[in-house]
Amino acid sequence: MLFFEIIVGLIILVLLVVSHELGHAYQARRSGVVVEEFGIGLPPQAWKKKLKSGLIFTINWLPLGGFVKLQGEYDSADKKGDYGAVSFWQKTKILFAGVLVNWLVAAVLLSILALTGMPKVLPNQAAITGDTVTISQPVEIASLVKDHAAAKAGLKAGDKIVRFDGQEVPTVDSLVKLSQERKGKEITVIYNRDGSENSVRVTLGQNNTTGVFGAGLGQREIMRSTWSAPFVGLATTAQFTWATFQGIGSLFSNIISNGVGSASGSVAGPIGILGTIFPAAEQEGATQLVFLTAIISLSLAVMNVMPIPSLDGGRWFTIVAFKLLRKKLTKEREENVQIAGFYILMALIILVTISDVAKLF
Repeated sequence: MLFFEIIVGLIILVLLVVSHELGHAYQARRSGVVVEEFGIGLPPQAWKKKLKSGLIFTINWLPLGGFVKLQGEYDSADKKGDYGAVSFWQKTKILFAGVLVNWLVAAVLLSILALTGMPKVLPNQAAITGDTVTISQPVEIASLVKDHAAAKAGLKAGDKIVRFDGQEVPTVDSLVKLSQERKGKEITVIYNRDGSENSVRVTLGQNNTTGVFGAGLGQREIMRSTWSAPFVGLATTAQFTWATFQGIGSLFSNIISNGVGSASGSVAGPIGILGTIFPAAEQEGATQLVFLTAIISLSLAVMNVMPIPSLDGGRWFTIVAFKLLRKKLTKEREENVQIAGFYILMALIILVTISDVAKLF
């Protein structure tokens, strides 16, 4: 099962990055730039084929995304078919085409979820009055207190409470109230685990500090629309875009205040992302998996807008900066800027990856 989860996670990450690179390649060709190579995965190369158009299509051994190689991929290049030879506006479209594709992927996925059932995670999440309904899922055990009532009875995180001492518990508050009324007593709890109902006898505690039931409880809400699903999907994508920008702003503010080491607890790298996708594929089903895929695609779009050298936004801001300074952006200068940014980015990725590995253990 773990092998299947790893494959699912890698496929999702590769598809999102490849779709991003396809955006660059498509817009480059429309702008008259020669696309020399399009690769799935990262080198070393495993297989290649030269297409009739002259494009070299490759499949590479490292399944960590993809890439596109353009002719004359420097701002100062000036031969026909070079990226550097097209206008500033065309370069802008080429650089941000991948961002647009990732944003649209997120919008499409969230629109589908708006129709089939989207998790509500924002307090003011987009909805169309009269068409969008919110459905509360069963109360669920989110965590357990060791050696207390729920854990001793054999209940597990993820179990959904169907009835508590013969009574339905539509909300977390109703379950808490019932457990307080029956503290110290032995009761029957009927719960759903992996689609099947089970029952167990639970002796409730009497210590309000650690909790009578001894479990952290949660309740998910699902929002569902019909004709308004595309509008809800687009509006929700816009909301998450803004929330992601706010999160990144808070991250950099935290780094400035507390140092680079503080970033490791706020950001997830590839390992952390896969560690999120795997449980979603195994435990949460298609809805949560599609939702996470949309959020990761949106995060890729937002990160590539940021003025970080070696990323799309960084390359665009470098061009703009040199134009404003009225200095020629030579190949050497552009390489120096991108290399410096690359090293900074790699240092952050290494830091976050170490943190991800530590979290796994």
